[in-house]
Amino acid sequence: MKKTFILLALVSLFSSCKEDFLDESPKDFLSSANAYVTHDDFTASVNNLYYLVRRQFYSRDENRPFDFLYGTDIVYDGENNGTQRHSRMSEAYAPSGQIATVHWNLLYKTIAEANTIIDRSAASNMTEEETKDIVSQARFIRGFSYRTLVYLYGGVPLVINEVTAPKIDFVRASKEAVLNQAVEDLEFASQNLPGITDVVDGRVSNLVAYHYLAEVFITLGKNEEAILAATTVINDPNTALMTNRFGTRSSETDKDEYWDLFRTGNQNRSIGNTEGLWVIQFELDVPGGGLQSSSKDGSYMLERHHAPLNRSGAFNKWPVGDYTGGRGIGWMISTEYFSNTVWGGNNTNPDFVNDIRNANHNFMREYNSNNTIALQSTPGIIVSTETTPRSRSLYAYQTKATTPFNHPEGLYDNNDPYSLTSAAGGTYTDQYMLRLAETYLLRAEAYIANEQFQLAADDVNVVRTRANASEATAAQMDIDYILDERIREFGVEEKRRLTLMRLGLLYDRVSRFNPYYTELEDGMKETYNLWPIPADEIEGNREVELTQNPGYN
Repeated sequence: MKKTFILLALVSLFSSCKEDFLDESPKDFLSSANAYVTHDDFTASVNNLYYLVRRQFYSRDENRPFDFLYGTDIVYDGENNGTQRHSRMSEAYAPSGQIATVHWNLLYKTIAEANTIIDRSAASNMTEEETKDIVSQARFIRGFSYRTLVYLYGGVPLVINEVTAPKIDFVRASKEAVLNQAVEDLEFASQNLPGITDVVDGRVSNLVAYHYLAEVFITLGKNEEAILAATTVINDPNTALMTNRFGTRSSETDKDEYWDLFRTGNQNRSIGNTEGLWVIQFELDVPGGGLQSSSKDGSYMLERHHAPLNRSGAFNKWPVGDYTGGRGIGWMISTEYFSNTVWGGNNTNPDFVNDIRNANHNFMREYNSNNTIALQSTPGIIVSTETTPRSRSLYAYQTKATTPFNHPEGLYDNNDPYSLTSAAGGTYTDQYMLRLAETYLLRAEAYIANEQFQLAADDVNVVRTRANASEATAAQMDIDYILDERIREFGVEEKRRLTLMRLGLLYDRVSRFNPYYTELEDGMKETYNLWPIPADEIEGNREVELTQNPGYN
């Protein structure tokens, strides 16, 4: 009888409990149920979005950040073996290859995390102002990511809500639909993000959103809207090109303000730089900061790729730490078009000599080592052909790729003040994702599309005047001139592939100005104006066919 009573009591207990009795309510560990509650919770997630952007474009690994430069009109591979490189193009751009797959996955991971932040913000305990702070950043980065995806792959699946269960029926939206989603996100961000004086270094402001909004408007053929958005950035009283010496090394009297833009510590508004609009942050010897005083690991290895491999000929020590490129290995070799043609061809042209962006301390041609001078042949004259690459040891390169006499102390050989250890190779500065100079050239592009050629020339000349270059004329204004001016102003700083793919001109420009890639047996094709949809995505999307881009198996 006693046992029966206990049994009935237990039955009564469980039958009277509410249905959610067994639902987990974690109190002492982080889970999906309690990770998105406070403003601090959401701020941590937004900070991870910034990390994912940095990982995509600057510090993923040895190769992937440079997919936006190799295979374009400004550089070619000094070492072209393996599918990590861009010379064997059918392998490099295979649907199963790393190049297309890694970037696709990173971009959709960024979008997925942004969607989670946006969707869960409504049920948080954040105030209205805190919610606006969080959602405007997440929507900016989502719009920025869709803008990048559509340039690289064309129309892609649109996912604008958190996916909480397995899904294998994605379909490709049209290119226009994806661009319109980017516009919607960027417009929201432009109206809700703080002004540029109200954000800390590295965080996006409303002006960054307006710039990318202008870019997407141009891609949609909405030139008037693009001009208005870019004008908002240019006319803001808190932005201006840097036209005077500034920053940490401004006392070096033989340099100029263009040189100052790329010196360590000079990229951010906190030092007085009114040109940097969005600066990707790196911190030395800070967990997650990306830079180490004793290693290149985690850094943006632009020095390693773009600077020459100076260990022979006129140089009897390698690596070295002065204007011979630091610890370069000569992979990202300047094309003749990049190092010569766009500057006027040779040193008898006034612009070749007078344009400060082409001064030897900014674009190295003359190297000093051990009391000797070595030239990249004669300055401005290239003797080798593009299909027989120049020596990896001696070519013109941009000093913005390195930090001459300013590497972290732990990378210098104590026994030789300007010799670096083999652990060097990173570029030890914060990096510009966006400078105001680009907004001027973007608005000039919109003016050209709108057939307002004198206004386009006026914008180009703002940039050229700072560089001490001759004035451009309205008659010169076309998209080729803008692309050439972007080479002169940005070079390896630009995400060149995105610009050319956005315009559908990758194949055209490479064919004309980088014969290395077109004369290879497995070189550039019109197919490569878009990357392929990764094979894993097509195979895993089992319920609906996810169509491949033309020209790929």
